[in-house]
Amino acid sequence: MAITTPPFPGLELFRLDGRVAFISGASGHLGSAVTWGLAQAGASLILNGRNEERLKSLKTALEEKGFSAECAVFDIMDTNEVEKFAASVKRLDVLINNAYTGRAVPIDAATDDDFAKAFQSGVTAAFNLSRAFLPALEASAKPKHSASIINIASMYGSVSPDPRIYGDSGLNSPPFYGPAKAGLLQLTRYLATHWAPKNFRVNALTPGPFPTASVQKEQRDFMATLGDKNPMGRIGQAHEICGPVLFLASEA
Repeated sequence: MAITTPPFPGLELFRLDGRVAFISGASGHLGSAVTWGLAQAGASLILNGRNEERLKSLKTALEEKGFSAECAVFDIMDTNEVEKFAASVKRLDVLINNAYTGRAVPIDAATDDDFAKAFQSGVTAAFNLSRAFLPALEASAKPKHSASIINIASMYGSVSPDPRIYGDSGLNSPPFYGPAKAGLLQLTRYLATHWAPKNFRVNALTPGPFPTASVQKEQRDFMATLGDKNPMGRIGQAHEICGPVLFLASEA
């Protein structure tokens, strides 16, 4: 019996060779994991953030492994800086809106300014980046090659934190974080439908608990309680976000 070759590629679908990806908050906890995942898939990276030293350190580490990266040091909440940088980018295949700015405070300490900054960094900035990079994304999108926008949201954009889990750990999600992430989810739906004719794919990831390494080390009892909330009985590790991001970023 003859075996025919499938008319589609396999793992090649997940490769990003020749593609350019912009990651906001690139040197952060999840941002750096995403960055390494995209680099290993062959993407050329534009690393965005406000901390030049951390970005340069990440860039050096990537280049030492033979990967391509450049730094874009600016605050995504500064619309003028966003537009200025985006105008210098001729083609962009993948835009990852990952950055978020917000304090960790309880309900009674939350202020109007906290809500404003959460929405500005988590929703408005994501929109401004998407709009500013529109010409570069359009230059990338072709009949057989979609441009991809990936928004990093949170499960707290859909459900409320359970205060019984957090207890007196001081790590309970603040009241403005979830509403901002909910806004990002709705922005994702809006852009996905309105930009589909441009051959753009716009998606969001809604991660569960992914505490930083320092929190994992310093709050072991809380980590156990938090993990028990998950049917798998554990928290997420940063590298585990790479697979879903790569799937959404690539032609897969």
